[in-house]
Amino acid sequence: MSDPSKYALNSKEVADATEEWLLKRGVQKRQIAELVMILQQQYFPNLTIEECEQNVDAVLSKREVQNAVLTGIQLDILAAEGKLMPPLQAMIEHDEGLYGCDEVLALSIVNVYGSIGFTNFGYIDKLKPGILQKLNDKKDGEIHTFLDDIVGAVAASASSRIAHRKQAEREQNTDLPLD
Repeated sequence: MSDPSKYALNSKEVADATEEWLLKRGVQKRQIAELVMILQQQYFPNLTIEECEQNVDAVLSKREVQNAVLTGIQLDILAAEGKLMPPLQAMIEHDEGLYGCDEVLALSIVNVYGSIGFTNFGYIDKLKPGILQKLNDKKDGEIHTFLDDIVGAVAASASSRIAHRKQAEREQNTDLPLD
């Protein structure tokens, strides 16, 4: 552990950097919220995009999530600049199918929200709608090996957060036994 008298993390700076880097890499919170809507609308037909955005904000406010976002984006940038050592450079640059560290980093995000986060992540990662399709498209020359999984994980986590909260609301508003 670092010496607290020589280093103090600025939480606001980390949160601001997370939002800034997502935008710099072409990802808006609304686009993540749209993924959340895809995951949850069939279960909650009255769900609004604003509610989805609020849950994306809540997920992005978690330090563990910010750490994963910043780490993944930096690795993508270093790969784009050709600054990683071989063979890691080629694996990240080409989004090697057997290189799973990008998914493992993303799973650190969904792990915050329990097992439903894992299933949501697997589903959205396979489907790749919206911004995920754009991030995963290799035709533009951009490297988003980590970012596409991170964005999917944030959406899956926000979706899980909604599911947990809606269940809690049902429990508060009913006298019926919950099977």
